[in-house]
Amino acid sequence: MTAVRVIAALALFIPHAALAGEPIGQIKTQTGTVFVERAGASKPVAIGDRVFESDTIVTTSGTVGITFTDNSMMSLGPMSRLKLDQFKFDATTHNGVFNSSLQKGTLSVKSGNIVRQTPEAMHIRTPAALLGVRGTEFVVRADDAS
Repeated sequence: MTAVRVIAALALFIPHAALAGEPIGQIKTQTGTVFVERAGASKPVAIGDRVFESDTIVTTSGTVGITFTDNSMMSLGPMSRLKLDQFKFDATTHNGVFNSSLQKGTLSVKSGNIVRQTPEAMHIRTPAALLGVRGTEFVVRADDAS
């Protein structure tokens, strides 16, 4: 077998999470139907599942609560869609950036260490606005753009 074939064969056995990088958060609460869209695939989530940068969290009839590695917490209401656009966090300095896009639905946020260290480091994009997070707790609603 050539080296390329060996690498391709091994890639089939590497869990997707290893390919996605380090987890940025974890599902802490979940009710009803909630999915994560990752790398073109959609799968149901369960309490304890990890989330990664670039994931999209989708609730249909359910709700979900996520705690991130900087101790930020986000809760999505029913019929919501949230893309985790960018998350970088240095646990030593607490420097980082946290950008996400609420495409539709409701989102409740309690900011964590990233915002405590650098108040302008968190942004939530909606179809109608870009929110720069300066406080610690807020709720936002976005209507479906269509």
